[in-house]
Amino acid sequence: MTKEEARLRIDELCEKLNFYSYKYYVENESPVSDYEYDMLQRELKTLEEKYPEFLRPDSPTQRVGGEAENIFSPVTHEVRMESLQDAFSFEEIDDFDRKVSDTAAEYSYVVEPKIDGLSVSLEYENGIFKRGSTRGDGNVGEDITENLKTVKSIPLRLQKDITIEVRGEVYMSKAVFAKITEKQENAGEVPFKNPRNAAAGSLRQKNPKITAERNLSIFVFNVQKYDGTDFSDHKSSLDFLKSLGFVTVPFYTPCKNIEEAKNELLRIGEIRSTLPFDIDGAVIKVNEFSHRRKLGSTSKFPRWAVAYKYPPEEKDTVLRDIEISVGRTGVLTPTAIFDSVLLAGSTVSRATLHNEDRINELSLSIGDTVTVRKAGDIIPEVIGVKKHIENGEVFKFPEACPSCGAPVFRDEGAAAHRCTNPECPAQVLRLIIHFCSRDAMDIEGLGEAILQVFTEKGMIKDAADIYCLKSEDIAVLEGLGEKSAGNILSAIEKSKENDLSKLIFALGINHIGEKAAKLLSVHFGTLDNIMNASKEEILRIEGFGSIMADAVSEYFSLPQSRELNERLKSYGVNTKNLSQVKDERFKGMTFVLTGALSKYTRDEASEIIEQFGGKTSSSVSKKTSIVLAGEDAGSKLRKATELGIRVINEEEFSEMIKV
Repeated sequence: MTKEEARLRIDELCEKLNFYSYKYYVENESPVSDYEYDMLQRELKTLEEKYPEFLRPDSPTQRVGGEAENIFSPVTHEVRMESLQDAFSFEEIDDFDRKVSDTAAEYSYVVEPKIDGLSVSLEYENGIFKRGSTRGDGNVGEDITENLKTVKSIPLRLQKDITIEVRGEVYMSKAVFAKITEKQENAGEVPFKNPRNAAAGSLRQKNPKITAERNLSIFVFNVQKYDGTDFSDHKSSLDFLKSLGFVTVPFYTPCKNIEEAKNELLRIGEIRSTLPFDIDGAVIKVNEFSHRRKLGSTSKFPRWAVAYKYPPEEKDTVLRDIEISVGRTGVLTPTAIFDSVLLAGSTVSRATLHNEDRINELSLSIGDTVTVRKAGDIIPEVIGVKKHIENGEVFKFPEACPSCGAPVFRDEGAAAHRCTNPECPAQVLRLIIHFCSRDAMDIEGLGEAILQVFTEKGMIKDAADIYCLKSEDIAVLEGLGEKSAGNILSAIEKSKENDLSKLIFALGINHIGEKAAKLLSVHFGTLDNIMNASKEEILRIEGFGSIMADAVSEYFSLPQSRELNERLKSYGVNTKNLSQVKDERFKGMTFVLTGALSKYTRDEASEIIEQFGGKTSSSVSKKTSIVLAGEDAGSKLRKATELGIRVINEEEFSEMIKV
């Protein structure tokens, strides 16, 4: 294939794949099979790797791939992204209408659902997506371009080659939220509180690949800036956005007067529980742009729009039982079992009670009449007691684990009760899932479903057993085979080379996350040193408190824990810190990285700093020693200047790390 043929084929593939993506994510149609789409995308990726000079900015391969090095740098909005005045009653809606009528003689409204997500700005230049940012305070937001590229309903190229800025709401659908929270709970993680928190947290990931895994969506609902067609009203502007390839807010209903608008509010309220996405109200907007200009805005809100907030649906029911389940870290979680009620569109009979403190706060007894609702219209929760049963006794937490009978202790640091037995059957599967997860040992192919089969068949009883799996045992399982078995065993073998910090995090020690695991790894150097360290020695690590030190000390004092780690060592799993400190030139120094770095990724720069005995922080304070600033450095650079903290560029950093 000649270069010219490659260029033409790349253009053809981009056009095809973008069209297929638009049909699928915007119009809910599937012109080709998933397999055919994947094969075309693979061909495109291969050609782009061979001919990088022909890589197009709107190539579908750029959905995930860019390093988000400039993530969170400030973006000043040319057009202020205003928030809305809330109304909680129809009386307040009537007041809003009276104020509009004082300024405009003849006017109409548009009513649309208020999507519960994160408001963003999307900027296009000559039809190509150039930049995306958060709302922030309305005047200044944050650059999250690379993460927004992963939202497949955001077009990378518009249907017309125009320059425009639009506003939309990134959200997580109810179905995606349910799957993610189920996975988090199975892994013993704290689940997202609601879809909005999930969407916001996903968009602020430093790694766009993680954002992509969250399957976010967007509805676009406003033209922020456009020098082309002069729209006369809101409805026609939304119609125009739809013609460009945007997924606009799903329905926007024209209303001649406030009575029609209130009827639409009632209609949306009736169907909101059946919608596949979460809403936190509905918005009434003056339709005519000429009237909007006359009405103007206050210092906080536009006078031409109001957001009506629906009261949460609540039901009373009788508490029949409180079940106790055991998670990955041994935490005992109480779940309320009550008479079924229809709530926000579905029948519910269970709700988490979180911990003993919540039970005592409500003085819950079996037989009480309780009030329940769905947090964010998704997660059932008990919000109060309507009536206590006569002579009822407040539920007492068990002193022994309901799964294995081992003693239970109260973990004051987490306000939770934990089982003391690391071999508790209820914990085993979730511990193994965590051990294999991306941020831990990162064993590709060993997902939750396969691990569940392995544990049910007795093939693995703990994390160390993973390294004893045999090809012939895996290959005979349904849906696998020799090739899958080979891939799994290769991934297992590769995981033996991980740094000690990955192994420490994978063990699932209470209160020990990725950062704490790295501190332990760097400070002690080997697994043996950590296992034999006293609480006092652990407390010498800067950043470690008594609760964390106790957790590490108690974990390695258990015979089961020591035996597990000895077996891991015997199977060839690395137990040494691979990023040993070269020298201590940065000892006692804290660096903050900001802006877009060109010579290093942020992870690379952080690792170099740690190799020389320093540490990094995400925020600037009086304790910061040096700020390493790349291009487009924003608020962190300003704060460093105000505090008189030393600021260096990449060239100066390179000089500092010369050996």
